[in-house]
Amino acid sequence: MAKGPLNGIRILDLTHVWAGPLATRILADLGADVVKIESPTGRGPRSYGQASPIGGWIGGAPGDEPYNVNAVFVKLQRNKKSVAVDLKTTAGRATFLELVKKADVVMENFSVRAMPSLRLDYEKLAEANPKIIYVSMPGYGMDGPYRNRVAFGPSVEPLSGLTDVMGYGPDEPRNTAMALPDPITALNATSAVVTALRRRQQTGHGALVETSLHEGATAFCGPWLIENQLGGSVERLGNRHPNMAPCGIYRCAGTDDWVAIACRDDRDWQAICATIPGTLDATAGFDERVQAHHTIDQQVETWTRHYSKNDAAAILQEANIPAGPVNTTPDMTSDPQTIARNFFVSIEPGPTPIPGNPIKMNEVSSADWSPCPRLGENNHAILSEWLDYSNEDIRELESSGVIVDRPPN
Repeated sequence: MAKGPLNGIRILDLTHVWAGPLATRILADLGADVVKIESPTGRGPRSYGQASPIGGWIGGAPGDEPYNVNAVFVKLQRNKKSVAVDLKTTAGRATFLELVKKADVVMENFSVRAMPSLRLDYEKLAEANPKIIYVSMPGYGMDGPYRNRVAFGPSVEPLSGLTDVMGYGPDEPRNTAMALPDPITALNATSAVVTALRRRQQTGHGALVETSLHEGATAFCGPWLIENQLGGSVERLGNRHPNMAPCGIYRCAGTDDWVAIACRDDRDWQAICATIPGTLDATAGFDERVQAHHTIDQQVETWTRHYSKNDAAAILQEANIPAGPVNTTPDMTSDPQTIARNFFVSIEPGPTPIPGNPIKMNEVSSADWSPCPRLGENNHAILSEWLDYSNEDIRELESSGVIVDRPPN
């Protein structure tokens, strides 16, 4: 496992999709011993046929084990170990409860019905291990009228209020299409884990920790929430800003290249007028600039179209004007800043650069990171090391299909 401040903390990871796996990846990067408890079919079928997953394949091709190289799955599983066990079987459930006795944390982001239906809710886990920290990440929380709804980021996001302020006019609210509640909830969950561990250190007590996608996203609402409550009107401004003008993204030379520019105050505006030749009025105040925003945008873009996005940003930054290129994925992985800081790591086949950990501190380094494990790769190691299972015990679980190292046919 990776070295780090959480070294020695054992986490059983039952999470899936994005919010949960991102949370456990961060904790694994920080040194926690994260064991991914997987369903035998959790990574998909043994053969994908002609279908290709979103994001494609790590290394560029499905190979002989396509279920082990699904790129979207793999990028969230580094530094973890894999135990593939069928929790719907009596033996699988019993084995999991034995692991719970040896663990510090259990994390899941199923619907609120899933773990109780397996008879593996917090009460049952706390019975096995009173000091266990159980982290649940449901869509809408464990109670309330929405508790039984199945949720994904794009369906939760509109309820948070964010969609109401996204868009380019009063008649077209837009979703971010990025499922923002997922990474928000992932960060909430990681914070909750270290907080609960600290609390347990002080009190000796375990905890039931609940953090919902809905409330996580709502907590990130900006000033529009207060504005509305105080009787003000909230407008959809697209790339514009209520307190800055001009503000937006502007087309540059190239087929689909853009630069973002923000004018914070009169000083920025005067610098823009001195940098961009033309008829911009350096004496125009904020209200005048708001009224003339469309005309200003056209004049700014006439200038930016003559430059690459990087050159335009460099010229503007030299004049102390907030500006930056709009990066594509290839731009992100080749950006000199991320390269200088070794942010993207290439520990998977390909190599396929994957985002590193944004937390920088002593003893946290990608030098000792490990790639995503194959399905069930650590069945033997975990069951023997954590539970002292004999080879015969493990072979019996294998022969009965309770643990696997590849999906069933």
